[in-house]
Amino acid sequence: MDFLPVSIRIKGQKVLIVGGGHVATHKAQILRRFTEDATVVAPEISQDMKELGFTWKEKVFEEKDLDGVSLMFICTGNHALNRQILEMAHKHYVLASVCDNPALCDFTSPAIAKEEGLTIAVASDGKDVRRSIRVRNRIKELIDNGILSLD
Repeated sequence: MDFLPVSIRIKGQKVLIVGGGHVATHKAQILRRFTEDATVVAPEISQDMKELGFTWKEKVFEEKDLDGVSLMFICTGNHALNRQILEMAHKHYVLASVCDNPALCDFTSPAIAKEEGLTIAVASDGKDVRRSIRVRNRIKELIDNGILSLD
């Protein structure tokens, strides 16, 4: 898989997270660093997710939930349902990331560090997430220890 590393302006865009469990909450915590405006739809939503301050709707996902959405994360934990939601997203021209299945993703989320007005993103093209996290952590460690200057 070849993913083009890009930065996307999400301010003013409708972002949707489908799923309310652990994986969805993790994605939402990352997203929260970049926006306060997203909607979460799931029959059950974790308390940690609710505390992030996003709009949330405890209900079953419906295709109409895609109205106006630009970007979405699909994290239901049900592979067949994730594929169905992805098909609906594509009918609506919505870019989607199917969490834990890079082969189905229109985009993937890199390992991210934010430092002094700079965002550092390390991506593995969906192949080895743990490796990109290790590299991101090493870069952050170098910055924190003054070995790598941001000037």
